[in-house]
Amino acid sequence: MQENGFFSRSHQTQRCYTEHQPDSATFNTLVKGLCADYQIAKAVKLFDEIVDTGFQPDLFTYGTIINGLCKAGNTSAAIRLLRKMEEEGSCVPRREHYTTIIDSLCKDRLVMEALELFSEMIGKGIPPDLVSYNCLIQGTCNFGQWKEATRLLNEMVDRKIAPAVHTFSIFVDALCKEGMAAEAQGVVELMIQRGEEPGVVTFNALIDGYCLQGRMDEALKVLDFMVERDCAPDVFSYSILINGYCRSNKVDKAMSLFREMPHKGVIPDTVTYSTLINGLCMVGRLKSAQELLLEMKTYGHLPNIVTYSTLLDGFCKNHCLEEAMALLQVIEESKLNPNIVTYSILIDGFCKAGKLKAARELFHSLSTKGIQPNVYTYSILINGLCKEGLLGEADDLFKEMEEYGLSPNDCTYNTIVQGFLQNNEIPRAMHYLRQMVERGFSSHASTVSLLLHLSNDGLDQSILEMIHKTKVGTVASFLKVINSYCNLHHFSKIQDMCEV
Repeated sequence: MQENGFFSRSHQTQRCYTEHQPDSATFNTLVKGLCADYQIAKAVKLFDEIVDTGFQPDLFTYGTIINGLCKAGNTSAAIRLLRKMEEEGSCVPRREHYTTIIDSLCKDRLVMEALELFSEMIGKGIPPDLVSYNCLIQGTCNFGQWKEATRLLNEMVDRKIAPAVHTFSIFVDALCKEGMAAEAQGVVELMIQRGEEPGVVTFNALIDGYCLQGRMDEALKVLDFMVERDCAPDVFSYSILINGYCRSNKVDKAMSLFREMPHKGVIPDTVTYSTLINGLCMVGRLKSAQELLLEMKTYGHLPNIVTYSTLLDGFCKNHCLEEAMALLQVIEESKLNPNIVTYSILIDGFCKAGKLKAARELFHSLSTKGIQPNVYTYSILINGLCKEGLLGEADDLFKEMEEYGLSPNDCTYNTIVQGFLQNNEIPRAMHYLRQMVERGFSSHASTVSLLLHLSNDGLDQSILEMIHKTKVGTVASFLKVINSYCNLHHFSKIQDMCEV
């Protein structure tokens, strides 16, 4: 939208409206246009100005502004406008106004507040509908609140509101993401019992759920079951399965399924090709990956930056840096613009191959390409510098990152703490460890293991205290730390960790 366009001259419009009282249709068209153009602040300003002239907005006006505010992530302002409607009394809020805000609260991870507003709506005699319930079921499922989600489902049935395919699909998708594919299949069976036929989206969610658990036989059974129920698998169905086989190191099976697709009337797309290229790279079959890239182009599927970055990562992880550099040149010469992920992959490849000079040069050339390194890129180079014992340079790079307004994450902290510990720079390691604890980041098992061995060598007791204060990131890391404590006979610390 140009700055001198119609919508940017709201002050002229306001003056016109002051002199000539508008009708609702004209005003609503203008407000809707501003909101559709993502100029929410201007829409709200115009709304306030025109209301001040005595113009009375209608339900559509309020609904448009509330919807715009929610889409802009300003749910609190939408709630204030809802309260204003209630106070003035000329426009009583309707179900759609409440539902829009309830949905926005759920997306803001404020599920309790959404449930409270839902109860308030019912208390005011406004009956919820299928959309209202779906919003809340989605919100509660996303937070693993299965009991509450089930209660809502039962409540809507009691209100004679029939759950739709989308309602059940919410449960299926959420359960699968929580690693509960068998339970999700139970929901699919319940759908069928109730006469609701699952669609391809529901089946794809279930296939993905089994793939995430590595249960590929079950995933394939779902595909067959789809066909039995006259639900044609689409390109996403096959891409999900291919990805599952690749993650399970069954690349030949993935390739077989890929070759089967055209015979089933399903044409592979860029995502399908990229997924299989990634799988081939993961098992070191780079020549096959390159051949698939060529085939992809031959059939008119243009590789995107993800496709190229995937192959680039394969080259780097298999120590083929010359091929990686040649591919980078191809990417840079194409119409695609390499992004920070692309360059970070190559910087990491250089660091792991001990080519720190090349990594530095590429890192420092990013600004000339108009690309800003992110925290991940800095962490990669800091790790490379630490591995080479260049701690002063790593320290400077850490400070530079913060000066550019980038906040270090747990990976950055663990990297630099380990670097200083491995080079016996204990005071500097403790400095960063204290920062990490103060900022609430988790320690990796390898970091804690290094600290434990230092404390066992008779170093300051404060190291053990610092270990106890750090959070352990994952269950696997937690178990590794417990094992380290056992090896060092720090049994009281094991008890302390289990109590926390």
